[in-house]
Order: sequence, then C-alpha cells, then structure tokens
Amino acid sequence: MGMDEFFAMSKMRKADLVKRVVVIAVMAMFVADAADTNDVYSPCLDAKVQRGDGFTFGIAFSDKQFFSQGNGPQLSPCDKRLDLANKGAQLSVFRPTVDEVSLLTINRSTSNPGNNAYMVAFAGQKYAARSLPIMFADNSHTITSFTLVLEFQEGTLQNLYWKSFGCDGCPSGSICLNQQDCAVPNKECQKNGGTACNMGIQLAFSGTDKNLDALNSWYEVQNLRQYSLYGLFSNLRDSIIGPYENLF
Repeated sequence: MGMDEFFAMSKMRKADLVKRVVVIAVMAMFVADAADTNDVYSPCLDAKVQRGDGFTFGIAFSDKQFFSQGNGPQLSPCDKRLDLANKGAQLSVFRPTVDEVSLLTINRSTSNPGNNAYMVAFAGQKYAARSLPIMFADNSHTITSFTLVLEFQEGTLQNLYWKSFGCDGCPSGSICLNQQDCAVPNKECQKNGGTACNMGIQLAFSGTDKNLDALNSWYEVQNLRQYSLYGLFSNLRDSIIGPYENLF
C-alpha cells in the first residue's frame, strides 16, 4: 500500500471503518465456528473435545471458605450444595480454543472482594473438575498475572492447575508480592480508568484430545515463562492502538 492510499484510508468516515471491521469480525467468527465441533456452551456440563474446538469453563470469585463445606470434599462451583449464588460470589465464563495459548482478561472494576478474595476455575458435571482456590486480592494488593493449565485425557477435562513463574515478567508499575506474584496496590486500582488492577490469565492445555492427539500449548508457555503475556499484550496494544485513539 502506497502512502497516498494510506492517507486516503485514514480519512474514511468512522461509520465506514466500523462497518468494515464488523464484516471482518463476522467472517472470522464463521471460520472459527466451522472448526468448532463442541456444542456444549455451559461450564456445568460435560464435553469431549478435540484440538481446535472451543471449550467452555468458568471461574468463580468469592471468599475462600465458601468453596468448601467444612472438611468435606472439594465441590465444583456448579454444585448447588455450595449455594454460591446466594453468598455474593461472582462468575466469569470463557470459551478458549483447545490447545491455543490464550490471554484471558478480567475487569476488576466490577468485583468487590473482601479482605482475602479467592477464585476457583471449574468445568464439567459428571466429570466435574475444579482447581484449588487461589488468592487474587487482599486488603492491600491485587495480583494481576496468573497462569492456568487445563489438563485433558482423551478429550475430557481432568484437572485445572494454577502455575506460578515468579516475578521476572511483571509489567511496569507492579510489585513482586511474596516473591512470586505480580501485584498492584489497591489504591492504584481506580487510576487510568480503573484498568490498573485488571487481571490477566495465561491459559494453556496439556494431555490428549478425543483423537489422542497431544495438547502441547502448556509446553509453549513453559518456554516463555520468563515473560508475562499480559504485559506483552498490553504493551502491544498501546503501541498499535494508542497513536490512533484520537482519530475517532
């Protein structure tokens, strides 16, 4: 593309540009749907998946004690015995593509945790699987970077693991909490439009799909463990979009 064409494009009406973006997004959606053979969209139902499918799972946010019943077995947030809906718990649902490294973002401005707020990742019904509770905020800090691994066996989810790589990849403006987690002081959360305390979850897969093909994205994350995908994507967004935000 020549410079004249570039400047001509930059002068297009905002409405025309939005229409083109919508068309491209819809086309991409149809391509993605064509490769997705999994028709289970609830995190509380069982699914058997292959590489390239979408997989739906949830993350519940609440106080730690609400994720268990005394000293009994660990229950899925889908289990009505926990009654999380009536205990002020919040829920996020995601549908990443199986065996692709994904970055999930969670808007912290919509959550109102107590002094010690935890989250649990989960999916399934008969074959229910859930992670251990992991703290994401206390009364002074919010942890902003996590890594979650979904482990499958023959396409059925078996386990969800939280992983920590330390603080080498913490984005600018964060601190190292307990020598292992990237965190932001809560007093900074409302600055920059309330995005300072948004959380990023690096998601990867391991095990085998329903065709016994190996899921390898976890090994890719391991090899990139010295970096924070949340920091890399944030910096990439700022460098690409930032200069053009004032055009519209």
